[in-house]
Amino acid sequence: MTALEYTSLIQSVALSLRPVAMNLTRDADDAKDLVQETLLKALSNREKFKSGTNIKAWLYTIMRNTFINNYNKITKRTSSIDTSEYLQYLNINQNYTAQNKGAASFVMNDINKAIANLSEEHRKPFMMYYIGYKYHEIADQLNLPIGTVKNRIHIARKELKLMLEVYR
Repeated sequence: MTALEYTSLIQSVALSLRPVAMNLTRDADDAKDLVQETLLKALSNREKFKSGTNIKAWLYTIMRNTFINNYNKITKRTSSIDTSEYLQYLNINQNYTAQNKGAASFVMNDINKAIANLSEEHRKPFMMYYIGYKYHEIADQLNLPIGTVKNRIHIARKELKLMLEVYR
């Protein structure tokens, strides 16, 4: 089959590709792009077409495979990493180029200083809660109402948040 015969054969079937492309993509512009890409692939792979076979079925196969490949590319691009091995890298602060023990010790020193700067009435319930005591246990040990304990822990958190604003 000559190139001219092959091209005219493809042109005769090209109009029937559009509804199928529209069914796959559900968007007019994407359907036009899919048909165009299908025809380009068919024309550039003329030597792979065997005379006597169904040209329409061959073009539909090219179109379907092209659509699937494009869909897979898009979903790979938009999917997030969900393996636990890489989860530690998702929320890395972009300002730091490397994390090391020196930076961590500076952070811990700042946290300890901020906790030390809390008033005694806020620091004590906060530290007890941090260690693992429940609200009612803290209230019993400090002889305070549970609402007061919750309020003091809340205030301590707010003050620490303000004091450690640099680490946001």
